[in-house]
Amino acid sequence: MGEKVYVLGGEQTDFQRNWTKEGKTFLSMMREVVDDALAKVDIDYSEIKELNKKNRVAVFVGNFDAEQYANQGHLGAFLTEVHPAFNGVPGARYEAACASGSVAIDAASSHIRAGDYDLAIVVGIEIMKTVSSSVGGDFLGTAAYYEKEAKGVQFPFPKLFGRLADVILERYKLDENTFMDALAEISRINYANAKRNPKAQTRNWFMNKEHALSRGTNYNMSVGGKLCITDCSQVTDGAAVVVLASKDYAKEYMKSRNIKSSRVPVIKGWGHRVAPITFEGKTKESEGEKYILPWTRAAVQDAYKRAKLDVKDIDVFETHDCFTSSEYAAISAFGITEPGQEHIAIQEGVIDFDGKKPINPSGGLIGAGHPVGASGVRMLLDLYKQVTGQAGDYQVKNAKNGVMLNIGGSATTNMVFIVGR
Repeated sequence: MGEKVYVLGGEQTDFQRNWTKEGKTFLSMMREVVDDALAKVDIDYSEIKELNKKNRVAVFVGNFDAEQYANQGHLGAFLTEVHPAFNGVPGARYEAACASGSVAIDAASSHIRAGDYDLAIVVGIEIMKTVSSSVGGDFLGTAAYYEKEAKGVQFPFPKLFGRLADVILERYKLDENTFMDALAEISRINYANAKRNPKAQTRNWFMNKEHALSRGTNYNMSVGGKLCITDCSQVTDGAAVVVLASKDYAKEYMKSRNIKSSRVPVIKGWGHRVAPITFEGKTKESEGEKYILPWTRAAVQDAYKRAKLDVKDIDVFETHDCFTSSEYAAISAFGITEPGQEHIAIQEGVIDFDGKKPINPSGGLIGAGHPVGASGVRMLLDLYKQVTGQAGDYQVKNAKNGVMLNIGGSATTNMVFIVGR
């Protein structure tokens, strides 16, 4: 595995904010989150400058679509606009649709494991409220096979994940009422968890189980097949930063700041698998398989294997609930249940905040928000908070190991990380 990768911490913006309404740009967001993150981990810009003299620091930016949302590419170079200390620091932008933040983490981790750098600053960022929801929905369609799955389709992704709901029902011969109740419960849990999170987009929103079950009404309209508004993640402006370090740097960092080793966890395992890009291609290839999304399960298994852990060792989960159907499928991908039995874990309270295997104590994408390029980084930051006991009101008791699943497209790019003490 090579060098261990240590997580020093980080910060995120308040996902409730609308930066365009504030008269601010993606660069304002980047400056603020990097400043706040470095202050949080107690690293000064002068230290960045010194590390750069030895070529021991690099920047990794996860972003999906600033070209369309902000009319700007080349985001990896914009840390030089944050502070002159970044002049000369290697930096690049990484993209994999909604898993952009995670592929930036993966690249940063790989460089640290290889011994190339001692410090990696990973920034996930997306500004999305610059356009209407319909225009934004078309932009998001480029995360699918645009010509085949999104061109001329209003809100293509709710429809793609609505099809996932249909396939789950069909493959596992589920009772429709039981399944739809399970999706409503996923929605209820994520909104309830978000109320504990001071940076969550929906922390002040009203949502309960009755609302989630009132599908097809004026206040919970259909958006794609069986999925309605309460089944969807939110359009969000936001950024998150995590700071990763080599063993040598982490050791010196803890010593010089008198920080206990329990406050600096490591990335114990990771998995990365790519499925056929079209949803039709996925369902066709997985016919007769145990899992509808076997590539997602494989990414989880790869992470468990590298960490030498299994689901029984995991205390907290952050998953990519872009829609309730994606979280439903993730429950068996994590190994919490067998495929087709996810509703049982939901009904029995297993994934609740106080359950045996709590999922998305942060509120997830549905509750906390989904700034596309930032979601993977935000998830890793939340795992860091959980396993170091710094998650505040949404802290899961005695969390030692956490796993995250971040997907791009219709579960096309699958990224998994395990963080633990």
